Amino acid sequence: MGPYIATLVYFVISVVIVLIGLFIFEVMTKKYKDLEAVQQGNIAVSMSIAGKIIGICIILSFAIYHSNAIYETIIWGIYGVVLQMIAYLIFDFLNGRLSVEEQLAKNNIAVGILSMSVSIGLGFVIGASIS
Repeated sequence: MGPYIATLVYFVISVVIVLIGLFIFEVMTKKYKDLEAVQQGNIAVSMSIAGKIIGICIILSFAIYHSNAIYETIIWGIYGVVLQMIAYLIFDFLNGRLSVEEQLAKNNIAVGILSMSVSIGLGFVIGASIS
């Protein structure tokens, strides 16, 4: 497969995986709806979503660098989304009394920054483990 076709295929795969990941995160959040919160100007939710997108894309970029076949990139992408979901749940659980979801719904920008940072940081960690 030529480089132009390969780039197009990886692009389409990445967009689909990111959209699937965002859909799953949307289903996971009960206190707000992601796009509605963004339309209402909720910066904290926007930052949290941005972190998830960047984190997933970091994982996908490592997968593209290190995979020998397109299906490996798909597997790593899906695996990365699952690990990002687990990280979000652990992050929420470890905060005990502070509900991350509730704070994001209240537009707590500090929590949005923290959520974004966790997603991006773990994106690098997960991506670096791909070999």
